[in-house]
Amino acid sequence: MKADPTVQRRLLDLAQVDAELARVGHRRRTLPELTEVTEAERTLQARRDALVAVETTLGDLDRDISRQETEIEQVRAREDRDRKMLDSGSVAAKQLSDLQHELGTLQRRQSALEDDLLELMERREALDMDRQHARAQASKAEEALADASRRRDEALADLEATESKRTAEREAMVKQFPADLLALYERVRAQRGIGAALLRSRRCEACRLELDRHALVKVKNAPADEVVRCDECGAILVRTGESGL
Repeated sequence: MKADPTVQRRLLDLAQVDAELARVGHRRRTLPELTEVTEAERTLQARRDALVAVETTLGDLDRDISRQETEIEQVRAREDRDRKMLDSGSVAAKQLSDLQHELGTLQRRQSALEDDLLELMERREALDMDRQHARAQASKAEEALADASRRRDEALADLEATESKRTAEREAMVKQFPADLLALYERVRAQRGIGAALLRSRRCEACRLELDRHALVKVKNAPADEVVRCDECGAILVRTGESGL
């Protein structure tokens, strides 16, 4: 394949743009902010789950407290009724004894229920502190996720701007090359990652390997408009005064 040496040198500019586009693509896939967002989402979900667990336990405890308070009220009401009957002086001796016994039982029951209620209230107070802590932790996790998401979006926006600029440059550049030369370049780039590279000091800048004696002789003897390629990586070798031939 033949191509004007000046046109071949322009392949280096195209390769430089393609290398930057490749870096942009790699950067987009490996942004540390992507990992940060994933970790922040995982942390937030865990914090929210912890908050839900505490609130669920609190809800169960509130129902227990409500039942306990209801039972205490029922015991008090029964005690009040019995005490009024006792104070009325209208009960028989046998009933009087039964009422006194029942009042003693109700008082003991009420005392036990109130002790249990106090324990439930203490547990609730501790759980309420746990809920406040869980809410604060969830709030911090939300802020961390928002910060990571913002930085990710800013980084992606910068990459998008660079990619758009370089893509526009590339679209203008490819029009400068003959169809056969561009097709070769694109094929090599698709296969090897780099379509063209400078031959500098007898070394291919694509694979970083020095050409052996046989390859050097072949490249040196090739006409200036001959398109030559690296035997190792297949990249189009662009010859300049730096090639050391």
